Amino acid sequence: MAEEKRGSVLVVGVGASQGLGAAIARRFAAGGYPVAIAGRNAEKLKVTAAELRDAGADVADIVGDASSAEDAARFVAAAEALAPLAVAVHNAGSNRPTPFLKLTAESFEQHWREHALGGFQVAQAALPVLLSHGGGSLFFTGASGSLRGKANFAPFASAKAALRNLAQSIAREFGPQNIHVGHVVVDGGILGERLLTFRPGLAQERGPDGMLDIEAIAESYWFMHHQQRSAWTLELDLRPWAENF
Repeated sequence: MAEEKRGSVLVVGVGASQGLGAAIARRFAAGGYPVAIAGRNAEKLKVTAAELRDAGADVADIVGDASSAEDAARFVAAAEALAPLAVAVHNAGSNRPTPFLKLTAESFEQHWREHALGGFQVAQAALPVLLSHGGGSLFFTGASGSLRGKANFAPFASAKAALRNLAQSIAREFGPQNIHVGHVVVDGGILGERLLTFRPGLAQERGPDGMLDIEAIAESYWFMHHQQRSAWTLELDLRPWAENF
């Protein structure tokens, strides 16, 4: 049974229903929160929104680009129209591995825009609203690249490291103002549509629970939002039990 409705939850970076953004939205919707979902793919977004509504959720869906200040403001306004904003999640950005000497400046900049600039724009749009409500949560999705750079991952790792440091800086500035800032390092392959589309045999190759389950990851965002503020988590590192460090 759903809990009593509270403030709204904004999840930026929602595509396929079998993706992390959608799973985060499902978890909060199941807990009684109205959810606003935002993404760049209108078709996938509509399908995910319809599935959430069929499950009884109060949903708004907004197409746009998180790296645009105007779009980020629209995302926040849509969530605020559902209920006072309580949680904003930046989960947007792609990864296109490329050998470094074949990498273009345009591709490098696009990774930065999707991850670092997108996180900045969502934070700038959400923080004044959260502050006006006396507090709330602002969460960012990280990756293995947030902590280390692999060969062929220079633009992704650079952008993710920038996002991680952005989260740390915001946490130190706004934590004392009752804003819980969290950064979730998803350190491994996600058992979702994006990765399995490119590597359909990967789940079988990794074995049982060898990849990160999207619903299990989403549970961590729920957990962080409901932490008592004397013991807030700034960073979680999530990884499959079977993977080597």
